Amino acid sequence: MNILTYLIPISLILGGVGLVAFVYTVRSNQYDDPEGDARRILSDDWDDHPKP
Repeated sequence: MNILTYLIPISLILGGVGLVAFVYTVRSNQYDDPEGDARRILSDDWDDHPKP
């Protein structure tokens, strides 16, 4: 049971680091690319396996 005194804080710290990293990426607009998605879906230039 002594191992839980180490594992629980370590898991909480790692979860907090992941949450901070996610919030940072959302605030820096790394997921916003509406123009690129619309053009990429209609373009055959980047299609590695086009249908015959």
